[in-house]
Amino acid sequence: MSDPKLDLLQGTLDLMVLQTLAALGEQHGYGIARRIEQISGDTILLNQGTIYASLVRLQNRSWITAQWGTSDNNRKAKYYAITRSGRKQLARDTEDWRRLADVMGRVLAQSPANALAQSLRGAK
Repeated sequence: MSDPKLDLLQGTLDLMVLQTLAALGEQHGYGIARRIEQISGDTILLNQGTIYASLVRLQNRSWITAQWGTSDNNRKAKYYAITRSGRKQLARDTEDWRRLADVMGRVLAQSPANALAQSLRGAK
């Protein structure tokens, strides 16, 4: 039995898109989605509507730009690139996620006995 697919928290996909563009440079939507899926080990599967909603949000916030170009298979495609303000936002969001992951790691590392003892000490 394979692992279930992950549900994404609010804002997570936008951060993944920004990081993908920062790492790979200009990409079209399909390429961004496939790269995120590849990096996730196919734990995250993105449909076209999901990735394009994120791209529109990021464009509206001026964190990415878009221009039309021709794909490898000679089709018209919109290519996205991260902006300077997008890089700044990526740095802020990355730090926030690192802090949150640290807190979650500490919370989840608690053993039931230690958590009970600590809460009893704190109640005094």
